[in-house]
Amino acid sequence: MDFGCGPVKGKRVIIDEPSRPYNPSDPDSDTGSTMASKDAVSNKSTKSAKRSNGTTTGSVKSQSLFNMLGKDWQILGALLAVAMAVRLYKLSQPSSVVFDEVHFGGFARKYINGKFFMDVHPPLAKLLFALVGYLGGYDGEFDFKEIGKDYLSAGVPYVIMRLYPALLGVAVVPLIFLTLKASGCATTTAVLGAGFTIFENGLMTQSRHILLDSPLIFCTALTSFMWTMFERQQANAFSGRWWTFLAGTGLALGLTASIKWVGLFTIAWIGALTVHQLWNLLGDLSVSPRKWFNHFFARAICLIGIPVGFYMFMFAIHFACLTNSGDGDAFMSPEFQQTINGKAAPATAADVAFGSKVAIRHWNTNGGYLHSHPHAYPDGSKQQQITLYPHRDDNNVWEIHNETEIVLPDGSAPIYLEDKMVIKLRHILTDKRLHSHDVKAPVSEADWQHEVSAYGFPGFAGDANDFFRVEIQKDLSRGDLAKKRVRAIDTKFRLIHIMTGCALFSHKQKLPDWGFEQQEVTCAKQGTKPNSIWYIEGNENPHFGPDAETVSYRKPGFLAKFWELQKVMWTTNAGLVESHNWDSRPTSWPILKRGINFWGKDHRQIYLIGNPLVWYSTTAAILLYIAFKALIALRWQRGYTDYQHEAVRHYDWSVGTNVLGWALHYLPFFLMARQLFLHHYFPALYFGILTLCQGWDFFTKKFLGNAQARSAATILALMASAYVFSIYMPLSYGGPWTKAQCEKSKLMKTWDFDCQTFHDDMSMYLGESSSQVSVKGPVPTSTTVPSTQRQDPQVPVQQKPLAMPPVAQQPQQPSGQSPPAVVSKVEYRDQFGNILNDEQVEALKKQQNVIFETSYKTETKTRGQDQYGRVYEGEEFERIKELERMHAEQVAAGGDPSKLTFVETVQNSASEMEQSESKSRETKVVTETKKVTKTLTESSVHTETVIETEEIPEMHTETVSQTVIQGGEPEGVRGTLAEAQNPLTAEAENMPKGEKTEPHDAKMAMGGVDRQVDDAAFPEPAEGSEVPAAEETA
Repeated sequence: MDFGCGPVKGKRVIIDEPSRPYNPSDPDSDTGSTMASKDAVSNKSTKSAKRSNGTTTGSVKSQSLFNMLGKDWQILGALLAVAMAVRLYKLSQPSSVVFDEVHFGGFARKYINGKFFMDVHPPLAKLLFALVGYLGGYDGEFDFKEIGKDYLSAGVPYVIMRLYPALLGVAVVPLIFLTLKASGCATTTAVLGAGFTIFENGLMTQSRHILLDSPLIFCTALTSFMWTMFERQQANAFSGRWWTFLAGTGLALGLTASIKWVGLFTIAWIGALTVHQLWNLLGDLSVSPRKWFNHFFARAICLIGIPVGFYMFMFAIHFACLTNSGDGDAFMSPEFQQTINGKAAPATAADVAFGSKVAIRHWNTNGGYLHSHPHAYPDGSKQQQITLYPHRDDNNVWEIHNETEIVLPDGSAPIYLEDKMVIKLRHILTDKRLHSHDVKAPVSEADWQHEVSAYGFPGFAGDANDFFRVEIQKDLSRGDLAKKRVRAIDTKFRLIHIMTGCALFSHKQKLPDWGFEQQEVTCAKQGTKPNSIWYIEGNENPHFGPDAETVSYRKPGFLAKFWELQKVMWTTNAGLVESHNWDSRPTSWPILKRGINFWGKDHRQIYLIGNPLVWYSTTAAILLYIAFKALIALRWQRGYTDYQHEAVRHYDWSVGTNVLGWALHYLPFFLMARQLFLHHYFPALYFGILTLCQGWDFFTKKFLGNAQARSAATILALMASAYVFSIYMPLSYGGPWTKAQCEKSKLMKTWDFDCQTFHDDMSMYLGESSSQVSVKGPVPTSTTVPSTQRQDPQVPVQQKPLAMPPVAQQPQQPSGQSPPAVVSKVEYRDQFGNILNDEQVEALKKQQNVIFETSYKTETKTRGQDQYGRVYEGEEFERIKELERMHAEQVAAGGDPSKLTFVETVQNSASEMEQSESKSRETKVVTETKKVTKTLTESSVHTETVIETEEIPEMHTETVSQTVIQGGEPEGVRGTLAEAQNPLTAEAENMPKGEKTEPHDAKMAMGGVDRQVDDAAFPEPAEGSEVPAAEETA
């Protein structure tokens, strides 16, 4: 690499001050902004510093966004429009739970219900999801419990909840554009960075769902932008803009850290750059020591105080929202639980004596109480189990006995439990004693852990294996008296088994299903001391009077709760070491070796995979900089003066700054043993895109000096990224794809999205009920079977008839009788069979984003009528047919036909009926093979076209053709549908076969108004008849 500077012959060149690496905040950098100071040595240096801010010096331009051209703002507006189109396109698809929406949607539910939970991530983004959902109408009922669970049937405003991260994903585009412009890049380079962000499949996919990564990337980008703008203000230190961008950087750091702890890496990046700034200021003799300390404290307040304060404020809101007991209680200490409604332990007797009934709690793991229940170990001694149980229960109660179990007479003075006393513990409900022996522990494999059981039977006084010695831990006990004798809550003690010398012990090892996944309790000789420490929480004794001293937990303050939760989050996060189907290691991320399967259903799939062009380009740009840095260092060592060139120093500083950000957001993951996924690389990817663009700007300016050539190169790069983006769009949006296209797109064998999910041909998706099509709308009322074609979503269009196979001829009508009457009716139903009224249907028709899809189901109902008007159907009709058969046999045997005149009349009508039934069956086969897709939708409404065919003669048939059309749910219907689903469909799903709720019953229960159906043509369904299960949408 030749930068036009060679070594100085004769001796090695020492790089002097003017040739230091480029730094925008360095007062001696040629293109950097010089530090302005009231104590400047001369007015000349001050004017030079001001002139360098936002002006061109040499070949590098230090941009000021406040003077950005109008054309640049127009370009930014166009990029923003494209970003919105890409990020918001089909945001409602799929209409079911996707990947980690299970967790983060569930957390929003718990915030709304106020139920305490524990998560390894800070609360900011989850709080915002809850707020957006609440404002959108989410009531906290839907539980998000599994991937693929339908949103529409429960009326969840999931689109609004997804809109929040999607808009933040859009906002990243102008941030990267402005950051690149502020750092001195050309407009074409800024457009390239924005385009690569828009067409990055991974960033786009992650921003379309209820996940934390889109808010995290936005706040990371905001931090980078604020810091870049702050660097531009160094010539105006302590000015309004200087303070604004410094404080803005601190606030952005607080936002980032309050979403995920990955934000700590962003803090480390800003911290490193701040140290570099302060180091340069220290070497500037024009900056007095007092001024330097002003800079130091200003940065400390804004870059440490603001982030920490904001982070803690988010947890204050977190605690204020989660005031009720929830599934996170067990992670927290008893003192912490005192602040949760429904979990506060009542005050209990302070002193512990023989005969006391106590609840003994483990100190170190928060696993719960010493517990036993009438279930035996399947192996080992097969005696009764001893476990830790996290909830208060009668099976946690033990009675303390001395060695001889002498019962003290009533009214006698209690004998207090003191240090070194030997006791036995009797389980109250099962009348067995705590027991240990030289038997292998139930789960743990270590030889130094023995089984602990509950042993004994009525009349048995126990044996020596029931004896335990109390050892008070004075360093952990609170209060002088608690260090001498056992007192509830205040005294921490160990229980040492007399016969074996082991200590009662528990650790975070769960028992299998036979132990109800409760925590294992053993007797350990070599276990860690904290895991063998216990204390008494509940205590009562008949020998204590009503005035006995009581004690309770001390409620912690905010700081104590905050610090405890941080420790629990850290411990839990570090404990997520189990493998996951879609986890990956950091070595695979820069080369995009594997993605994550988010969702799959109905021959569609959402798979998180990046844009290979963007990923591989960023990786190459980072490797190029590393090679450049190594070469420059070697050349410097050999006496070359590369750093005297401004462009070299600019490239080294601007690119190196972003490479440092990439490294600090990527390399720490190599130290983690926990589960890791591809999306953990996204913050590093953002810095990689900045690195790529800075390098692009440097090399295109050096080798493509013509602005038109640089623009053409940028356009080609954007077109290439958009093309690659389009290849993987079906995986990003969950759209239709073919197996061949899928297989062709796999660049690596490790890309494990399932191509067998997709159809062989795109035409097979036409008319298919997709997971995204969840609303059902109107269809033509004609009896003609519609063809498979797209129709306007608002206006039902008459379909042309299809050629159909020959069907049985309609039987000739007897003379003097009217032809069959055909009546067409349209009913609008939701997926549960509830009929919608005209007002609701009209609201549905006005929706613009409704997709109607038609499928057909034909049912044939038959009933007969004799000459007296009596109607026969079901079993009654079958009985008539049996009489007909018997009549025929009697006539054939020479019987008298005149005695069976009535049956003979039925016989004639029945023959006619069988012909009509044959025709109906054949029609059914044809109609079920024809479907039409008409519009798109977000909800679930059926439209049924009911076609009645009545034969006027004495016996007739009814042919009922039910046409199910999928379409959209009007806003006014959603609440009604949700109301109908909760009390009825849920109950129906739990009923055994043949007992599910009828759709008519559901309609009546919800109070719906429908188009009236002729009761004669549609009799009430028989009690106990089965209704097909509601169609499941993805």
